[in-house]
Amino acid sequence: MSAASAGSVMDVVGTHSAEAGDIALLANGEAAPATGAPDAPSSSTPATPSLPEPVVVSALDSAAENAQSAMLYAGTEINTQREIAEEQARRPKVALPAEGTFTSGFGMRWGAMHAGIDIANSNGTPILAATDGVVIDSGPAQGFGNWIRIMSDDGTMTVYGHMESLDVREGERVYAGQRIAGMGNMGFSTGSHLHFEVLLNNGSQHVDPVIWLAQHGIYLAGAGSVEGSSSIPFGS
Repeated sequence: MSAASAGSVMDVVGTHSAEAGDIALLANGEAAPATGAPDAPSSSTPATPSLPEPVVVSALDSAAENAQSAMLYAGTEINTQREIAEEQARRPKVALPAEGTFTSGFGMRWGAMHAGIDIANSNGTPILAATDGVVIDSGPAQGFGNWIRIMSDDGTMTVYGHMESLDVREGERVYAGQRIAGMGNMGFSTGSHLHFEVLLNNGSQHVDPVIWLAQHGIYLAGAGSVEGSSSIPFGS
């Protein structure tokens, strides 16, 4: 056999061997190698996304919007301050510290000075701040069991004693008519009641709470007439 004939036979055998190999790969689930020419690179160019047109804002328009916003804010602030002032004007300046029965007045009692008044009611009866002010004491106190002392802005101190529960803490700001405690029978007490005192001049001088309340338009039933009574403080 000539060399050319032998080469042709080898080409045919090689071709059949390659085809047999491809068939074997497919039978095993493997991909047959690509036999064609590689794909030519794409000559297409990606499209450039279009950009939005710029928005031109006039400096005058911006200044006008800022001025309008400032005016709206100022108007809202004025309304808020007006509402606060109106609410403060509606609130009482002085409030009755508790509802109940007047049982003991200001003055000498059992051979000693009783520096306040007593209002009796059931345990837990709300006790209210008589004035706006800051709580300077709230807790145990000798004789009172528990007490609360409130100093108002004008230097008037009010004292509340024998409470079963305390609803405010030292340093807290309170307002006339706000609940501060629940009535009780703590300390030197013969029954559930509130002992209430009023002191002027930053707490240096006691006055009769019945007269002081009457001077602010609050009258205690059962406390008797206060006409002609003296409001001269005693003690120091």
